Amino acid sequence: MRSAAKILPPVSSVPALMVQGVSSNAGKSLMTAAFCRIFARRGLSVAPFKAQNMALNSFVTRDGKEMGRAQALQAQACGLEADVCMNPVLLKPTSRAGSQIIVMGHSAGWMHAREYLQYKATAWKTVQTAYRSLSAGRDVMVLEGAGSPAEINLMAHDIVNMRMARFAGAQVLLVADIDRGGAFAGIVGTMSLLGRADRARVAGYILNKFRGDASLLDPALVAVSSRTRKPFMGIVPMLADLRLPEEDSVGFKGGEIPRIFSAPALNCLAERQCLDIAVADLPYISNFTDLDALRHEPCVRVRTMRTAEDMGKPDAVILPGSKNTLADLRFLRESGLADRLCRYAGEGGTLVGICGGLQLLGKIIADPRGLEDGGEAPGLGLLPLHTRLDSKKRLRRTEGRALAALAESESAVAGYEIHHGVTSPDGDIAPIPVLEDTEGRIIGWGRRGLDGGTRVWGTYLHGIFDMDDFRHDFLNQLRRRAGFALLSGIAYNIGPELDRLADTVEQCLDMKAVYSLIGKN
Repeated sequence: MRSAAKILPPVSSVPALMVQGVSSNAGKSLMTAAFCRIFARRGLSVAPFKAQNMALNSFVTRDGKEMGRAQALQAQACGLEADVCMNPVLLKPTSRAGSQIIVMGHSAGWMHAREYLQYKATAWKTVQTAYRSLSAGRDVMVLEGAGSPAEINLMAHDIVNMRMARFAGAQVLLVADIDRGGAFAGIVGTMSLLGRADRARVAGYILNKFRGDASLLDPALVAVSSRTRKPFMGIVPMLADLRLPEEDSVGFKGGEIPRIFSAPALNCLAERQCLDIAVADLPYISNFTDLDALRHEPCVRVRTMRTAEDMGKPDAVILPGSKNTLADLRFLRESGLADRLCRYAGEGGTLVGICGGLQLLGKIIADPRGLEDGGEAPGLGLLPLHTRLDSKKRLRRTEGRALAALAESESAVAGYEIHHGVTSPDGDIAPIPVLEDTEGRIIGWGRRGLDGGTRVWGTYLHGIFDMDDFRHDFLNQLRRRAGFALLSGIAYNIGPELDRLADTVEQCLDMKAVYSLIGKN
């Protein structure tokens, strides 16, 4: 049954371009970021917008509100501070059937799928208000869709794809990932399932992630354009070494953590001096973008592990964030990873937990209010910590420093906190403080190994490895233990990568046609 939510007249005074995809993981988020950067460099006042996002990668704004990580990146592409109006509704799955609903940066509670369908009429009103507020005075808006606009079981209550395009009066570009195959069938199928008015709103297609000789595609381009009466705007090549965070964990879950190997890195590989960092692929992993800066370093291999057999003998193991810590704890036990991690720590291995990963390292995890899975269970017991999930979520940007117990130099750290957990020492043996914020609050704990170094530690600070000095210190400690040569590392700077993405897209697309869509010839 169709939602009774009212669709207001289009915001016709503000030109809008919308990027939709024929599937998930087609590259919508980065294509949206590219257009944001291109328009901003031309001097246009531009802002990104995604009505509803389902992702476990989130970000905290300066005023302490939560939004999708992808829209924060797109804001950076525009030269703007992240604003929750850019992503008014964020769904964070906590189980197979339910999600935490974040509305305008704050939790609106946990809902099962059917409950959320009932709530969507309210969410749609919020979306309209946010878009009107954000678009006021802009030269152009760049919108992003979700999944595919042709999911016929979702069309009746859509608030993020074609309904949003109609409300914004947006011209739509469909993006297809040709690297995975089925791109042309996806385009034709999408167009055939859309209604006549929505097909008319589609201005053209973009083939994304192409490898090889583009001229070989000509017969297919002609056939699809003839069948659908829409043009291809261009073909964007695969940018395998792009140092930008992904929106969701599709690639991560497929084990596709890109390796960035510079020339120095290849030399290290030849000498077998490449660090091996294993990351637990938790079922409810969140904010896996915490790993991005590490995987972009030379001579560092970041890989996933799902079983004890996958673990091998890494130089370090990272337990990432989790949106359902107790469920992920069960996964670690059932997969054999829990026992293997405890043996690894006992043998002097380096084990790091971030947010939910920190909680997993502790003695007890309790969820008395049922905020995630409910109940209580013993953690891995590697740090003397007790965590209790509280209904009040902590959302804040945080700055601080690494203490001498962890780092060779007390380097600055910064990032953001997103957690319901309240963690405190548990037992007679207190954990070692390893990180503190500018107010002296402890934001990281650890324990010393047999050699006196801190081998097991954890923190609530997302983005801690984005800090160059801290990351380089961490990696060189691992290199020293492995007997490898020390390296200076590289700077993790997203700005130049956004420019490289924008340059590529601008060169590959018919930008004259794109500008005509937003009235900027």
